[in-house]
Amino acid sequence: MKLKTGFEVKKARIEMLPLIDIVFLLLVFFIYAMLSMVVHRGFKVDLPQATTAEIDRKDYISITVDKDNRILLDKAEILLENLSDEVKAKAMKGTKIFINGDKKADLGVVIDVLDTLRRDDIKEVYFETEPAERPTIEGLSN
Repeated sequence: MKLKTGFEVKKARIEMLPLIDIVFLLLVFFIYAMLSMVVHRGFKVDLPQATTAEIDRKDYISITVDKDNRILLDKAEILLENLSDEVKAKAMKGTKIFINGDKKADLGVVIDVLDTLRRDDIKEVYFETEPAERPTIEGLSN
């Protein structure tokens, strides 16, 4: 005589909750992996501070003038005469161009960079600064 245990009628099935957990963990892993692969195109400089500075890190071209007055285009040193041609070759419509000028760089070199770009009809150029804390007025009473 054959005894029935009740397991004969059950079929194998795929549980969805562990599958959802695994897919969620994979999604989180790939998001963190992509965020860690962000390309930093600039060169390390000591930026001036501005109270109205905003952070906007979309696709951009970085022109850096370091403390030794060298001009760098996305970490590659470049001559002032070749700057606008290289920027035009790299820039697409709507690409922002940022000038990073070190505090110790000569203002004349930074102005020459800006003038070279504007002379060749590159008008949308921004200066990159660091956000500064707004000054507070202490000691005022109502």
